Amino acid sequence: MPQGADHTGADREALLVLYGGTFDPVHHGHLATACAARDMLGGPVHFMPAADPPHRAPPGADASRRAAMLALAIADEPEFHIDLRELRREGPSYSVDTLRALRGELGASVPVALLVGADSLLALPEWHDWRALFGLAHFVVAERPGSGLDRSLPPELAEATAGRWSDDPEALRAEPAGRLLRLRQSLHPASASQVRAAIAAGGSWQELVPPGVADYIVRHQLYGVHGVQTPSPV
Repeated sequence: MPQGADHTGADREALLVLYGGTFDPVHHGHLATACAARDMLGGPVHFMPAADPPHRAPPGADASRRAAMLALAIADEPEFHIDLRELRREGPSYSVDTLRALRGELGASVPVALLVGADSLLALPEWHDWRALFGLAHFVVAERPGSGLDRSLPPELAEATAGRWSDDPEALRAEPAGRLLRLRQSLHPASASQVRAAIAAGGSWQELVPPGVADYIVRHQLYGVHGVQTPSPV
């Protein structure tokens, strides 16, 4: 069960929103997406950092430090929580395995949604056992201008998502899984790769991440940060 959550009693059918990713590092774009989901869906968002993402290169910071930065970033947001289940599990962080384990805890009736970017949805056919995901969770798709969702989807993805799209957040509460909802948000310039590249190049990057995260990166000399003496560990 996600840390800080209680799915018993009156809130049994509340929508559980899981925001997965490497958060390497967490930045203002991640937080803007979570805020948009919180406001649209009317409930908390659980950040779920990945330990060993099988679809991308190894993270630039280890799991414990990415989790620590995430905790600093959301410390003042009472409706944001961290779920560390993927960091505690050995092996690749396959979403389908995470959701199957979660269903084993929550049962089949609790509405669950994965918050993903449009680029992740478009790459869904590359995910492990991806078709099974629709029986385990909804998808809330964070969309930016030019994301590609308004163009033709890859044929197998178009077939798998046909008839699943909804414009009503309540549709996600009415069923446990299987719907897709667009989360339209303002374009935010930050990306984790941009932050890492700026740090490695000695450029300006601090404004792209929360102040506590910037301080942590400097203190621990992450991502090749330049010109800083190593402090005592926190």
